[in-house]
Amino acid sequence: MSFFERLKTAAPAEWRAYTEHPFTDGMADGSLSQAAFRHYLVQDYLFLIEFARAYALAVYKSPDLADMREAAAGISTILDVEMNLHVKLCAGWGLSADDLEHAAPASEMLAYTRYVLDAGMRGDLLALKVALAPCVIGYAEIATRLAARPNALASTNPYSVWIAEYSGEAYQDVAAKAQAHLEQLAGRYATPAREAELVAIFKEATRLEADFWEMGWRMATVKVPDWRSCT
Repeated sequence: MSFFERLKTAAPAEWRAYTEHPFTDGMADGSLSQAAFRHYLVQDYLFLIEFARAYALAVYKSPDLADMREAAAGISTILDVEMNLHVKLCAGWGLSADDLEHAAPASEMLAYTRYVLDAGMRGDLLALKVALAPCVIGYAEIATRLAARPNALASTNPYSVWIAEYSGEAYQDVAAKAQAHLEQLAGRYATPAREAELVAIFKEATRLEADFWEMGWRMATVKVPDWRSCT
């Protein structure tokens, strides 16, 4: 069993609550309220900014040049590719770059990103990558599950673009490389004595990811009429 699979096996309830959250099911069948999805998009943009900082921390925490280059490539992907794609996706939902950059951060977004940065500051590169794993690798798993649902990728589903982006070959390759690097780090630095520490980081990061969905899901259930009241 791979290191990542061992982490998931040690956190079955947390992983299921995250990867099978009703918010994601609402994207698959198109039933999610559009106000909730807009709010998620805004917070996810702010989230990417903080994730770039986490990858910058990974450069500092890297013990060798190969790890530094891997982290630097992650920064470039976030700042030069993912954020541009996100702006384009948001434009289709009536959100401008100015809207995104001046939005107020939600407590759920801050809680997760601050936890990731704190885990990285306190620990080594492996601890940081374990904290990042639920997002980077988890999104690929979630999108693959959603893409297999009937009509999830149909043009009539307003969330098909999001599902297609994360289930597509480009992002799946990003996730696969992230998992491969995690496995390499685990081979070097994961010891039986560290197992409980690393599992605890993974569980908490996964729980905070689920809270990110829950943030949007609460808005879906109360049917907030205007995304501007959510930022």
